[in-house]
Amino acid sequence: MQYRLGLVLSGGGIRAVAQAGVLAAFAEEGIAPDCISGTSAGALVGALHATGRTPVEIVDFFAQRSPFKLTNFALRKPGWLDTDKIVADFRHSFPEDSFAALDRRLFVTATDLVRARIEVFADGPLIRPLVASSAVPFAFTPVAIDGRLFADGGILNNFPVEPLLGLCDTLLGIHVSPLPQLAARELGSSLAVAQRAFEVGMFHASRRQFHRCDLVLRPAGLERFGLFDVKDREEVYALGLAAGREALPEIRRLLARGEE
Repeated sequence: MQYRLGLVLSGGGIRAVAQAGVLAAFAEEGIAPDCISGTSAGALVGALHATGRTPVEIVDFFAQRSPFKLTNFALRKPGWLDTDKIVADFRHSFPEDSFAALDRRLFVTATDLVRARIEVFADGPLIRPLVASSAVPFAFTPVAIDGRLFADGGILNNFPVEPLLGLCDTLLGIHVSPLPQLAARELGSSLAVAQRAFEVGMFHASRRQFHRCDLVLRPAGLERFGLFDVKDREEVYALGLAAGREALPEIRRLLARGEE
């Protein structure tokens, strides 16, 4: 089946709320993606949008369903937060727990830690793949699915355009993991160096994929926010809304071209 518009959503923690802002700008013009590929927090935004949630409801989800609760702390597991508890919490937001229940086609990517490869989920149960896709190493315990252990999809591919290649007339991307500028003095610990190395590799791997989209939106100003700055969600949303509105003329042109 050929789809009119496909959307690629990167990971980025709370910065993925900017993607909800872009979707709000699209909605103002009656534009909606027919299929979505997302990873990490982008997979959550994509899944919520595919259930029919409004952009404002997506922002509320990130506030109300924050996994950073004392009740979610892990005991004797490899991570600070227990993803099994988060899976149980997500059942309130995704009561049908099925890709088939979504309003549009969704692809969710996660990293298979044992086989060292990306796995694409597009059917069957929904919640565990969503939590796996967002399970940042060290912070979250790995997620078991069919006897295999999964973690954040951004480890191997933070801009999962591949599932949509050949499926859509027009491909748009929203990348919300900018590479912030740092001073040398900020790299004074082993942890800071390791984190910077991971960010650099992830950013450049994503950027090499941008040419596969007709347009990639990269909302300005997101480098000021950390992965887990939930308190800043409204400001992040506003940045996405502004970026989406600014891009609308080009998006309309691309969609008109696809209809020719």
